[in-house]
Amino acid sequence: MVSVMRSSFSQARYKAGYTLFEIMLVLGIIAVLVGSAIYMLGGAVGVAENQRAASDIKTLTTALGMYKVQAGSLPTTEQGIEALVKRPSGPGSPKRWREVLDEIPLDPWGKPYQYRRPGKKNPRGYDLFSLGEDGVESEDDIGND
Repeated sequence: MVSVMRSSFSQARYKAGYTLFEIMLVLGIIAVLVGSAIYMLGGAVGVAENQRAASDIKTLTTALGMYKVQAGSLPTTEQGIEALVKRPSGPGSPKRWREVLDEIPLDPWGKPYQYRRPGKKNPRGYDLFSLGEDGVESEDDIGND
């Protein structure tokens, strides 16, 4: 009778918990799933940054159009897009001016958007672009091509 009680007690104790191997197997599976999710999201972040830069450029392009209607011409390269939030001074400053934006956004990488008039890509207009993640003017820049 005592041996029967010991046998059933040890079987109950064994069935009540998980082995170290089972726990390690589950943790390994979770680690693989989390790692693959992080890897998949890594590409989505880059796409989202590029889309945000393109959206900001469209907003700034619209604001520059409003500025042109109010002031009669676009800001010069020296005045830059800061002319949308602060009245330009010096030669070429507009007679009529009104604040178009509350603030100029930075690109997704924390750098200011670049403005050039006349532009290299748009000699009759202007170039408005982000230098991108590398921060260097190159072919991968996001702009108003």
